[in-house]
Amino acid sequence: MALVAGVDSSTQSCKVLVVDADSGDVIRAGSAPHPPGTEVHPEAWWAAFQEAAHRAGGLDDVDALAVGGQQHGMVVLDEAGEVIRPALLWNDTRSALAAASLRTEFADWAGVTGSLPLASFTNTKLRWLADAEPESAARVRAVALPHDWLTWRIRGGGALDRLVTDRSDASGTGYFDSYRDEYRRDLLELALRRPVDDVTLPRVLAPLEGVDAPGFVVGPGAGDNAAAALGLGLTPGETSISLGTSGVVAAVADTPIVDESGAVNVFADAAGAWLPLTATLNAARILDAACTMLGVGHDELSRLALAAESGAGGLVLVPWFEGERTPNLPDVTASLHGATLANFTPENLARAAIEGMCCLLGTGLAGIEALGVTISRVKLIGGAARSEAVRAIAPRVLGVPVDVPAPGEYVALGAARQAASVLRGAPVDWPAKDVVTIDADPEPQILERYRSLTAGLIAAAG
Repeated sequence: MALVAGVDSSTQSCKVLVVDADSGDVIRAGSAPHPPGTEVHPEAWWAAFQEAAHRAGGLDDVDALAVGGQQHGMVVLDEAGEVIRPALLWNDTRSALAAASLRTEFADWAGVTGSLPLASFTNTKLRWLADAEPESAARVRAVALPHDWLTWRIRGGGALDRLVTDRSDASGTGYFDSYRDEYRRDLLELALRRPVDDVTLPRVLAPLEGVDAPGFVVGPGAGDNAAAALGLGLTPGETSISLGTSGVVAAVADTPIVDESGAVNVFADAAGAWLPLTATLNAARILDAACTMLGVGHDELSRLALAAESGAGGLVLVPWFEGERTPNLPDVTASLHGATLANFTPENLARAAIEGMCCLLGTGLAGIEALGVTISRVKLIGGAARSEAVRAIAPRVLGVPVDVPAPGEYVALGAARQAASVLRGAPVDWPAKDVVTIDADPEPQILERYRSLTAGLIAAAG
């Protein structure tokens, strides 16, 4: 039995799965936490990977490995391969002004990179570095993403030209032409405000291309959303919604799509297709906040929400607690609307929190659908998908049946599936297990009311 390892180096932790390459069954697993914050020294990822691998029983019997990692972060290295400063993570919004400036400095961001610059993207963080820490920017000799850097360390580090990546993660940097599969060094130069002939970028591997590491083959890896799509086995026409720290709506398309408005980010996927995607800064922590507000646990929040009538008696929560990425309003705050003496109850507050979260993601789903992507059902994953109330309310708000796979580490599983495919030299097909399908009569008025309200808020903020 050949074994492969899938790594998920996420915002919060590192997970390592050791998986049967033929069946996709998880044999062993381990995890270790990452430090909190929106900037982290990459050595913390290396330490967490080593601990997670140890807790997973080690990697001595593994034939191939791949890393899925949080997208967009900025890892800058000097000529000796040393980290110049702590990495800025995707959810660090200090580069919001840099993003706004870059949008005005190039005319065809969406047509070239698939996305307009956002505070989460690598190019905007590099612009921030150039403006806020010019001495650090001058020392940059390589730029990597979290999964690129961790892959490099797993391979033993070494020369900067040993850095590798994949097209899915490269397509989220803001300086990679995802339609021609090539870096745009002119856009990197725009970000860093200097010539970049001396800057190394990770080599982009093909979906089934492996590279050497001590003891096993290493796959290209992927950004976390593309890895999750692999783990879920999404094929063109299928869509997932992930309710974790962030909220992500991702659909696999076999042809490239361009959204000039920038509301939908069009990334490459990890298998040679496309991944139109919207991401929100707020998702499961909306429910955490509601639990804190009501002084209850998640099970009781679910019970309260299901005890309320659909529509929460007219109460609407716009859950932009940490600013928002979709819509692109990094400085906004959450707000509660429609409160009366009659509807201001714990039950309606709980319902409004869950409906608000579903509406936030439903807006992204509608944006992808408006680009011509057919959405007939979604796969719902992430911590918040375990809530009974979320499962019951989501199909009503989204208007389509919801498939809930068994809880699992789908980013790590997707990385393992890629590793198995690299090992076999062809894509492996692992069957889905324990999927629950939930259907309900659509209630479009909930999303329509939310979108009408937020349209006014967006106009006022803009």
